[in-house]
Amino acid sequence: MLETTALTMSFGDRTLWRDLDLTLKPGSVTALVGASGAGKSTLLNCLGLLVAPTSGRIELDGRDLTALGRSGVRRFRRDQLGYLFQNYALIDDMTVRENLQVAIRARRGRGAAARATMLQALRQVGLDDQLDGRVSQLSGGEQQRVALARLMVKQPRLVLADEPTGALDQANTETVIGLLREMAGTGAMVVIATHDEWVRGVCDETVSVGQPSLVTAGDLPGRT
Repeated sequence: MLETTALTMSFGDRTLWRDLDLTLKPGSVTALVGASGAGKSTLLNCLGLLVAPTSGRIELDGRDLTALGRSGVRRFRRDQLGYLFQNYALIDDMTVRENLQVAIRARRGRGAAARATMLQALRQVGLDDQLDGRVSQLSGGEQQRVALARLMVKQPRLVLADEPTGALDQANTETVIGLLREMAGTGAMVVIATHDEWVRGVCDETVSVGQPSLVTAGDLPGRT
């Protein structure tokens, strides 16, 4: 379980959020919502130890992550964290295999076992015929699915997704969210920063960044 206690982020005289208490449980999918500039991406970056909060604590299974040194932060990112960006963060001039091998190295996989792991992940996203295809030749939806396959290969405990469906049509949006829910089903904690009302409605909980309220998906209008 990951918990934040009195987490605050300020830039000069501007405070994005103050005294944020958040609990993420294995198997959960949480939406971060709020106006543009409210600090959703900044909160994701804090949870991923990419930026330090102004004050407060982030604990994973009771361990204070905000007290980690550089090597501890590197190990956390390598072993525990998966990030899904709106722009996919793939290397365009490399193959799908080469992009997935970055995650394989984090798990120290090798040889035939590594290939089987990559193919299984690509099969789950419907791209098992693209292992040796170049990323630059894939559509935007296909690239997002490769980025998801990279997460599946890594098997992180914490998945942070920053507007992962912002550039996708509804069909690809449903595919991406379905796959993130599958990852949660294996025990991951998934956090999604989003403006999409449909995405918000299918998450388990919603955190209004910049506001004190925390609501469950069942309280949201229009959920089917």
